[in-house]
Amino acid sequence: MGDLFVLEAMRYAFVAALLVGAAAPSVGVFLVQRRLSLIGDGIGHVALAGVAIGVLLHASPILTALIAAVVAACIIEFIRLRGTTNADVALAVMFYGGIAAGVVLLSRADNAGQTSISQYLFGSILTTTSDQLWQFGALALVAVGATTVLRKRLFAVANDEEYARAVGLPVVPLNLLLSILTSVTVVLSMRVIGLLLISALMILPNATGQLIGRSFRQTTAAAVVVGCLSGALGVTSAYYLDTPPGGTIVLAAIALFLLASFVAMTVHAVRARQARRVAHHAHEHRQGCGHPTVQHGDHVDYLHDGEFHAPHGDHWDAHRPAVETSEGTHDAV
Repeated sequence: MGDLFVLEAMRYAFVAALLVGAAAPSVGVFLVQRRLSLIGDGIGHVALAGVAIGVLLHASPILTALIAAVVAACIIEFIRLRGTTNADVALAVMFYGGIAAGVVLLSRADNAGQTSISQYLFGSILTTTSDQLWQFGALALVAVGATTVLRKRLFAVANDEEYARAVGLPVVPLNLLLSILTSVTVVLSMRVIGLLLISALMILPNATGQLIGRSFRQTTAAAVVVGCLSGALGVTSAYYLDTPPGGTIVLAAIALFLLASFVAMTVHAVRARQARRVAHHAHEHRQGCGHPTVQHGDHVDYLHDGEFHAPHGDHWDAHRPAVETSEGTHDAV
């Protein structure tokens, strides 16, 4: 009976990790484009206060956290639009006030303690229930669906707001929608990897995708694949290594990023070497290559396109045009 319970918990955890692995990079790619990579952390701090309110009111913590996160996202967008000089201070007060209020309120609740705080700060994916899995699925569908349908518009706004306004795109509503989708992703991720590690899964797969993809679409697709793979590897490794799943998922994402970086550097070095060789000479001559050979001093020249070609060090030199005479082929005088 115990083994069946563990297997069921692992199955729920695996599906939840895949859902988060797909949703987080889908939203995070636009945050990276807007240079708001760490905004997920701030919204996560406020979401903890929403969790605490849900615990105190004996309501669904996911629902109250979602409400708190959406309100925070709207306030962030309003502050950003105002562009005041104290905007950073205002955001800091909201973010740190949110996590402080969450910790204090959770400590005062009769049905919550330090364990409850820990499971939201660092994740508790193995405690995912079937009801929560349906909630995760709905939130993931909203995040992935919205970013897929509005991908071109969101990219245009994230890349250049002035251009987006010039072509008539609704910049403010799209920015507000992206902030709300970020809130949805934060709430979706908090039980999987924890509020303190949310931004990692929103950013790291996209950093890896940028090393793999050659376009925005390819980068997004690669990021989603890497996110799902990170979730799957993290949960599986946590099961066999008996480590915290949230941290293990993030470490898996870091490992994939480092692997992609190594492969990218290797490919770049090989291509650079090939480019240098092509720049020196378009055809490397050798014995049996099909071009006539002529002994020239202490080396052999190859006749190619009316010129003598000979290797010198790490490059090929082209000598004076060849001249055909009765005595054979030799350098022009």
